[in-house]
Amino acid sequence: MQSATPPDYKTLYEQSQLRIVVLEQQLQQLQKMIFGARHERFVPPHSNDLQLSLDIQTDPVGNRTITNTQKISYTRNTVSTDKPVQHPGRMKLPETLRREEIIIEPKEDITGCKKMGEEITEVLEYQPGELYVKQYRRIKYAKPGNTGVLIGELPCRPIEKAMAGEGLLAQVVIDKYVDHLPLHRQMQRFERSGVKLAYSTLTDMVSGTCDLITPLFEALKAEVLQSQYLHVDETPMKVLDKDKKGQTHRGYYWVYHNSLNKIVFFDYQEGRGREGPLGILENFTGYLQTDGYAAYDVFYNQKNITLIHCMAHARRMFNEALDNDSARAAYALEEIQKLYTIERVSKESNLNFEELKVVRCAKAAPILKALGLWMQQQYVQVLPKSAIGKALAYSIERWDKLSIYITDGRLKIDNNPVENSIRPVALGRKNYLFAGSHEAAKRSGMLYSLLGTCKMHNIEPYSWLKEVLQTIPQHPVNRVKQLLPHHYKK
Repeated sequence: MQSATPPDYKTLYEQSQLRIVVLEQQLQQLQKMIFGARHERFVPPHSNDLQLSLDIQTDPVGNRTITNTQKISYTRNTVSTDKPVQHPGRMKLPETLRREEIIIEPKEDITGCKKMGEEITEVLEYQPGELYVKQYRRIKYAKPGNTGVLIGELPCRPIEKAMAGEGLLAQVVIDKYVDHLPLHRQMQRFERSGVKLAYSTLTDMVSGTCDLITPLFEALKAEVLQSQYLHVDETPMKVLDKDKKGQTHRGYYWVYHNSLNKIVFFDYQEGRGREGPLGILENFTGYLQTDGYAAYDVFYNQKNITLIHCMAHARRMFNEALDNDSARAAYALEEIQKLYTIERVSKESNLNFEELKVVRCAKAAPILKALGLWMQQQYVQVLPKSAIGKALAYSIERWDKLSIYITDGRLKIDNNPVENSIRPVALGRKNYLFAGSHEAAKRSGMLYSLLGTCKMHNIEPYSWLKEVLQTIPQHPVNRVKQLLPHHYKK
């Protein structure tokens, strides 16, 4: 009888050591998430400030090693200390604000005095928003000979038979979706003003507003999808599940952002599968910029779509690997920082798309080529499951997609525009925690889309929404596009 093969203790030891390294890295990352400051811009600790110049020199590809790093530095403009700095004075208050004049005369007798001027002091004041009642009094007349009755016609209201006017509807929506004030807190605030509105009444106001502006949302969706360049990202949203009492469902907003025209569209889906973007982008043609989430892989081989990846996600992984392999991670971050410096200086120089493409091909292309080769050389020297190994593998697998942005001046280096559009959802989640139903989540996506587009065009959202609610009931459906925020003229 043969004895059992003895265990290979050396192999078991090596596996356990690798497991310990991986767990330590995970622990460090969790500690950073909980206790650390969240920032991704890399500043080398051994270098001065970066010089904002497009004259970035690159080493030959063959000379790229960890120790052969190239720095970019800039000279910060400092204020001379030879002369005292003068205080700019009190902020000038906007001329558009209503002025309440208060005349103050001297207490002394001014008989026989001649006015020589006046001193004006302005104080910024505030009074809480006012609830008031519009009372329509329609006078009735009897026709001659008692042949009938004449009475004035009520103006069209946003929601028929509802007591809320367009101003109140707009304020409830803005409070929740721009200032992130949940409806139950709004209810408490109204009650302090002497008006008790039921929670169901407020939800009906929001749903009625969404029903009214649905054609406008559909027009925005069509315009976003007609673009030839879209950023896409997804973010979770808890939704009450009527089939599971006391539990929530994890739904998702898929966000489609047109950074050229500054318009955004939120599509709510009950899941995070590829079915969501596949259905929405069925007829889309152009560039699609995403992160590395596997659901987007379905677009790799579609002839009408060119997939681009996000340099910020690649940078994030190297930032997370600093504690694991500071030399390699810092080198990658410095090279990526050069790419971002090129983008920042080009933006400050107001380059057009063609000029930006020329600068990228001259300055960014050599950095991308050298860095891609360096990553491949380094990957065979590190543990694949380590943080630096995962960071290198992530970028190597996607390097062609990460580099496409230099071929067209319209394209962005990363997916940050759409991530910025998602921030209001994250803030809202912290305040109202969940959506009441899948339909409520869809309505929220509608409002995030339209109000997010307002923000990108510096449109005051309350004024826009109030005017839209006043106009849209009688506005021709075939011209509803005119009411979109980026076409809006007050």
